[in-house]
Amino acid sequence: MKALDKDTIEKNLLHLPDWEYYDNAIHAEFEFDNFKDCFSAMSRIAFECEALNHHPDWTNVYNVLTISLTTHSAKGVTEKDFKLAEAIEFIVEVQE
Repeated sequence: MKALDKDTIEKNLLHLPDWEYYDNAIHAEFEFDNFKDCFSAMSRIAFECEALNHHPDWTNVYNVLTISLTTHSAKGVTEKDFKLAEAIEFIVEVQE
């Protein structure tokens, strides 16, 4: 899979307003009502990651989930990252 150029990444981000591009990855931060809701979303995201065979760099502090997506083998952001970001958006939206 080939890394996308910056213009393509920025264009794709227009459909994902919660995400930003920097440090060769796309990043988002989601805040939930509490730890339980955050962890629940993480669990649902984990199943999607396994299905797509693509795994995020992420951290969780209480009710905040921070996610970074990049395709290490391509040394940049690929369509695979955007596919996972869209799935994450759907999961987080349903959670709210």
